[in-house]
Amino acid sequence: MERTDPSGVTLHEVLQALADPVRRAIVRELAGSPDWSRACGTFELGVSKATRSHHFTVLRQSGLVEQRDAGARRYNRLRRPEFDARFPGLLDLVLAEDEGGAGRASDSRDGTGRPPVIAS
Repeated sequence: MERTDPSGVTLHEVLQALADPVRRAIVRELAGSPDWSRACGTFELGVSKATRSHHFTVLRQSGLVEQRDAGARRYNRLRRPEFDARFPGLLDLVLAEDEGGAGRASDSRDGTGRPPVIAS
């Protein structure tokens, strides 16, 4: 299985991989799980097996996820240390996002959905 080194990935490639909400959900779940403890089939994503496979392929090719086979299962690891070194703060933003797409505590919106007005 090919391994993509995060040091060779562009910001554009990573942002494309993270643009999909299903892939962001995978990243969030992996961040909350010990390395190599989650097989692909253990994620409740609401998509077909083929679509699930595609999402993991995109994450692997972007260097965000590393996979290894053990018998009939494929286990995953979020490459957090490598990505934090390459793109500091990027995964923190993804992990702070809630399921609805809005930021949590760091969101400075006033509840109207509009960004704050900054007086000059």
